[in-house]
Amino acid sequence: MKKDQPASPRKMRIERDTMGELEVPAEAYYGVQTARAVQNFPISGLRFPRAFIRALGLIKGAAATVNESLGLLDKNVAGAIRTAAREVVAGTWDDEFPLDIFQTGSGTSTNMNANEVIANRACELLGGTRGGKLVHPNDHVNMGQSSNDVIPTAIHVAAAELLDRQLKPSLSRLHRALKTKARAFDSIVKIGRTHLQDATPIRLGQEFSGYARQIELGLGRIQQAQQTLSEVALGGTAVGTGLNANPAFAPRVLALVSRETGCLFKEAANHFEAQSAQDSLVEASGQLRTIAVSLMKIANDIRWLGSGPRCGLGEIILPDTQPGSSIMPGKVNPVIAESVTMVAAQVIGNDVAITVGGQAANFELIVMLPVMAYNLLQSIELLATASENFSARCIEGITANETRCRNSIEQSLAMCTALAPAIGYDAAAKIAKEAYRTGKTVREVAASQQILPVAKLDALLDPWRMTGPDKSPSKKRSRRR
Repeated sequence: MKKDQPASPRKMRIERDTMGELEVPAEAYYGVQTARAVQNFPISGLRFPRAFIRALGLIKGAAATVNESLGLLDKNVAGAIRTAAREVVAGTWDDEFPLDIFQTGSGTSTNMNANEVIANRACELLGGTRGGKLVHPNDHVNMGQSSNDVIPTAIHVAAAELLDRQLKPSLSRLHRALKTKARAFDSIVKIGRTHLQDATPIRLGQEFSGYARQIELGLGRIQQAQQTLSEVALGGTAVGTGLNANPAFAPRVLALVSRETGCLFKEAANHFEAQSAQDSLVEASGQLRTIAVSLMKIANDIRWLGSGPRCGLGEIILPDTQPGSSIMPGKVNPVIAESVTMVAAQVIGNDVAITVGGQAANFELIVMLPVMAYNLLQSIELLATASENFSARCIEGITANETRCRNSIEQSLAMCTALAPAIGYDAAAKIAKEAYRTGKTVREVAASQQILPVAKLDALLDPWRMTGPDKSPSKKRSRRR
């Protein structure tokens, strides 16, 4: 047998930055500063998500257009940068963004990664070679910018786009599905539960209407998060003073980005706030955490309501999705709801990391931007995909077990609650205790004791009547009549 031939050595090129020379893969569009950061941060293998790289490309392309219009950038150079930036937006060069998210806290390494990729691709488009400086990553691509205003701006742009294009549609579908079930189940009366104990009757549709309202409020929270994210740091450059940026630069760039994304972005009212802190990201993450908590509650209720199928509550029937056990034949588990609870846990954990990141602000700069970006964007995408899947594979296929719902009501000791206004709390409690001791229903005990006329007793113990406010006239109004 022939021995394996040794791999050919990788071709490299030599590039120089302010710290000296370094080898860069010859075929790479990124340059020396990116290569140096690859060496410095071999931490996790986690990279910035697609949405963030897209946002960087949008900003760089718009910046080239504006700098050309201000007479600061040559037409041909600007055109090449725009073309290269559009390719970054499209995802053509995603493999050229190898940097770990655990890096310099300002995200400078990733800003320079984008600058180098776009500059080298623009050089190539103009007839130059990769590693040449026909188009300069700092002087041309980064003109009027600093990592300190570009990176937070890119986070806001990426998050706002994901909220608008992914999370909002997914939550809207879930909201519609829950509202549909609320209407379909409105005629089904079942036992309510508080503290996991029997309570007064409720309609299954009323339970689902509560879930639908939670998601409706979640959609409002997305709107609030988008509003919070609309104010961005671009234009502040290094420390918020705007040094080296034309005053017209930021508003014009943001107008182009807004038009491209369909989301409104505006220059920060105070650049020192916008760059020295990221309370906006903390607030947006808090809105996502609240949505996650809502989903956790709904998913857990769905699991309980569908528990069984014979020895649990079994008031709803969940769609079968996959075999639930490697040892128990025929077992089916509420796996879709379980996946939602795990997503909710992850989002809540991400919020903790983002909250800690928001505290990492010293003087004019916050230095945990990359990890804040990663966690925020992951939270949005997880909530979006989980909500969509929850709707499609669980909620939309739920049916009610009307027999189980109906049969549980008469057995509930909480039925005595409806008797309390007529016979008093203490007397009603005695009936409940007697029913529990004898195994009889509240209705049977109350009838045997003849505490009320049969017609009155039946009216008070009508489960449907108990699912809404008491519409009978008050004693005071009765006396007036």
